[in-house]
Amino acid sequence: MKLTVQVRLLPTPEQATALEATLRACNEAATWASGVAFEKDVKRNFALREHAYGEVKARWGLGAQAAQHVIKKTCDAYATLKANLTAGNLGRPGSKRYRKATEKPIVFRPEGAQPYDDRMLSWQIGGQRVSIWTVAGRIKDVAFTASPEQLATLALYRKGESDLVCRDGTWFLLATCEVPEPEPNTDPHDFLGVDLGIVNIATTSDGEIMAGREINRARIRERTLRTKLQKKNTPSAKRRLTRRRRQEARRARDINHKIAKHVVAEAERTGRGIALEDLTGIRERVRLRKPQRATHSSWSFHQLGSFIAYKARQAGVLVVYVDPAYTSRTCAECGHIDQANRVSQPWFACRCCGFVDHADRNGSRNIRARAWELWRRGAQSTAPAPPPRPRDGAGRERSITASGARCASPAL
Repeated sequence: MKLTVQVRLLPTPEQATALEATLRACNEAATWASGVAFEKDVKRNFALREHAYGEVKARWGLGAQAAQHVIKKTCDAYATLKANLTAGNLGRPGSKRYRKATEKPIVFRPEGAQPYDDRMLSWQIGGQRVSIWTVAGRIKDVAFTASPEQLATLALYRKGESDLVCRDGTWFLLATCEVPEPEPNTDPHDFLGVDLGIVNIATTSDGEIMAGREINRARIRERTLRTKLQKKNTPSAKRRLTRRRRQEARRARDINHKIAKHVVAEAERTGRGIALEDLTGIRERVRLRKPQRATHSSWSFHQLGSFIAYKARQAGVLVVYVDPAYTSRTCAECGHIDQANRVSQPWFACRCCGFVDHADRNGSRNIRARAWELWRRGAQSTAPAPPPRPRDGAGRERSITASGARCASPAL
């Protein structure tokens, strides 16, 4: 499996100046090549080279490998745009977002990442130094820092390109590593259900609640401060907003990593698989009042799910996705489904058998039960694409009401 190892560069001021000039030149060249690709409708790598390769080398003073990477980066950006348009991530054809994305060429940020291959970048991992190509010539002995685990991963498994990135004046290299996967556990004796929620970020079927109310209080404070700064709308307030947004993103990413690590370690220790909800398209399906939208969309559950999935692959732990429909309304003891079973946000009380439990724990137990039933029936090894939404006679989408669990396990 592919992993990305991020190491921090420690360049001298002269080296940092050369790296900054390199990023700016490469991204200016990519923006120009993007205009050529848009104007001539040539968005494939080898075809675009015929129109842009010589000009990119001559005008911006790039080497042969750098010029090829600039053109490849431009083509990859258009491929990503096409995939987003096909998936409907930028709205329907003719919408404002759709037209904004398609009616003009792609523009690259001056500090956008630039890929490097082994001809342009060489590693001395033992001495924690890199030799890197720039527009000012090749710079040797650029120091970098990394943890012992990262150094070991780089020494054993580094393979492929690395990306040069600058964030707020700090330089990083994102190195691609090809890490071998262990044999997956294809015979789990049970599953660990994980319920994802707004108040409690993650609750397991063992009853363990991770990242609950304390995290939410911090999120509310951040949202209140963000609202005040947005109302000020001064240059200083905008700078503070940018800084705090990045801090909040790093904090959320760190919490998601810790939750994923704990869940995978517990499943591996007990010989179980992991059962997750398939939340694909949940933001489009759920209808909320305006005051609830910020709370509902303020946490990256997709990121948490992807962290659990890749850490599970590293550990050889099976992951199964189930349909989340009615997991919060279904009794984990008798299976009775009723909206009235959810008496409050934290509590579940079955109207049929009288079973009482924490609502999120009850939901995670339902997720576990669905995964186990699916696995006993012999699930497919890949999660199917979500079904198309049905349309009425006028071509408008109708809402879907799920009548059962749609379950699948991800590719291992």
